[in-house]
Amino acid sequence: MALSWFACANCGFWQKHFAPPDCPVCTDVRNDLPEDGWCFLPETEVAATHDGAAREVAPGLWAFTTTPALGLAGTGWLIVRDGGNIAFEAAPFYTEAMLDQIEVLGGVAFLSASHAHGYGALFQLQRRFAPEIVAIQRDDLKMTKAFRVTAPFDDTLELAPGYTLHHVGGHYEGQAALHDARARRLFCGDMFKIDQDADGRSHAISSHKAFHKDIPLTHAELRRYRDVIAPLDFDAVLTPFEYAPEVNRTVALAVLDDGLARAPGVRRISL
Repeated sequence: MALSWFACANCGFWQKHFAPPDCPVCTDVRNDLPEDGWCFLPETEVAATHDGAAREVAPGLWAFTTTPALGLAGTGWLIVRDGGNIAFEAAPFYTEAMLDQIEVLGGVAFLSASHAHGYGALFQLQRRFAPEIVAIQRDDLKMTKAFRVTAPFDDTLELAPGYTLHHVGGHYEGQAALHDARARRLFCGDMFKIDQDADGRSHAISSHKAFHKDIPLTHAELRRYRDVIAPLDFDAVLTPFEYAPEVNRTVALAVLDDGLARAPGVRRISL
């Protein structure tokens, strides 16, 4: 079988492989195994069965999504800016029309993601736009078989003035957040889980080591989250799934302080 890209039908994680023997995301404790065994979808099959959409959720901030849902059904964020666009996280799959729209918006100059749950079809963005910078924190490199990392980093990496990656760990050892100082946003990965209603209004927030199994973070992991984000100014957070303008720095720190004030455990705090 020829070397090609395959998506896990259970979680949507892409691998470049001959025939994937398993999925490293699903076999990890932070995700569930498929009940009916492995099913890996070749890129041609996904292209034939999925569509997608894009919407501008705030000035210069675009969200790309895939329909029907593929795997964890994440969102690809695109920051449109002078000096080169930044793509952070990726949609589970990009149709040619979606890629063409990104081209019209100026393409992708900088490409990154928080951790494996946000990778989506990042390989498609690299293949189409060939950005010089593809940045992933070094501890997450083992999950990047579908694409090529050109800029591994340790604790921080400034992609462009005002846009800095910060290693936060916790949920995944190599998890990173992107701070957009200019628009006062924090692309926080899965540091936080935001519960939203059908209209996208946020009503609860929590923090997990493993969302599906309600495994809590340790105090040391919560403390690292706090130490990293406390100096950063932001008025909204974006996970690989949600845009939450209701969650600013004060709210985020209060959630972490709540976790540090009690025994480890998952608590969904009302907004």
